[in-house]
Amino acid sequence: MNSRGWQRTTLVLAGLYNLAWGALVVFAPRATLEWLGLAVTTTLEEQLWGCIGMFVLVWGIGYLAAARDPLRHWPIVLVGLLGKVFGPIGFALALSQDLLPLSMGKTLLTNDLVWWIPFGWILFDARRAARERQS
Repeated sequence: MNSRGWQRTTLVLAGLYNLAWGALVVFAPRATLEWLGLAVTTTLEEQLWGCIGMFVLVWGIGYLAAARDPLRHWPIVLVGLLGKVFGPIGFALALSQDLLPLSMGKTLLTNDLVWWIPFGWILFDARRAARERQS
């Protein structure tokens, strides 16, 4: 598989994953929160979690769009990677302040950590391609 092939595949997988996870959170916010170890006490908690699911859905669409030309659409990958880095940082801060249970971290591997290397590599390749075009 050439460079563009694995990049496209990565972004399609990221897009499909985000669409699936986002839809699950939107349509079953209470169930997903309870699975993550949170006791849901208000409708507002469900609504806010569902809103996060909508953001995840939107990212799924963005990744699928970026898959058409990963090096050209590197800003989508960059912003996605930033979210995937800052999400675990935010989780660690919340955990250190006893605001979230450790069980909430179940999502970090598949939502965030697994994408760091391939997204970073896409950005590295995009930078290299931009330098080659400038030469």
